[in-house]
Amino acid sequence: MAFGTPNHIADDNDEVMNEINMTPMVDIMLVLLIIFIITIPVMKHAVNIDLPRVSNEVQNIKPETVRLSVDASGQYFLNETQVADDELATQLKAAAAQQPQPDLHIRGDKAVRYERVAQAMAAAQQAGLRKIGFITEPKN
Repeated sequence: MAFGTPNHIADDNDEVMNEINMTPMVDIMLVLLIIFIITIPVMKHAVNIDLPRVSNEVQNIKPETVRLSVDASGQYFLNETQVADDELATQLKAAAAQQPQPDLHIRGDKAVRYERVAQAMAAAQQAGLRKIGFITEPKN
């Protein structure tokens, strides 16, 4: 109530506030947010760690793949060089001894008996080769 006014006359200023003015609080929160965003990158980590350095050198050089072909007559070719049946196991053992071990890709002629391809797979397994794949031609 204002002084000097009769009680029965009500002013508009005497009404109870229904809402809280949020603008000052939002302004303060935005200022605090900006301060935190600016100061966080400046803070250092609590634990000092000496991180290792890396080099750009290639450390593992993958060896050439070993190609084993079986032609239509059942002859073996290791990297395009004809190999006798008794020499195949020793050649595959030599390939298996390389570090890192090369992949073996087997190409079998479609006219060859599967028995010859299976013998080549068995020789590769006994030699200790771990990665064996088959090469085929895609359908047209």
